[in-house]
Amino acid sequence: MSNKNKFTEDYKKEIVKLVTELGKKPTDVAKDIGVTPTSIRRWVKQYSLHGEDAFPGKGKLRPADAEQKRLEKENKDLKEEIA
Repeated sequence: MSNKNKFTEDYKKEIVKLVTELGKKPTDVAKDIGVTPTSIRRWVKQYSLHGEDAFPGKGKLRPADAEQKRLEKENKDLKEEIA
C-alpha cells in the first residue's frame, strides 16, 4: 500500500466532525485512520476557513479561487489588448 492515502471530500468532512463536534482528539483519530495528527489538524483548519468548499479535490480550485484566477486572466487579456 502506498504512503499517500486518498480520502474523499466527504470522508474528510466526517473526520473533521469527529474532532469539532464530538470532541475527539486529532491524535486518536489520526491513529485510527492511519494518518498523522498534523493531517487531521490541517483538515480541521481548512474546513474552518473554507467550510463546504474546503476540499475541492486534487487539481481543482475552490470556487472563490477559480473566480479569482478567471478575473486575473481577464485583466491580463485586457491589458494586452490595450497595449
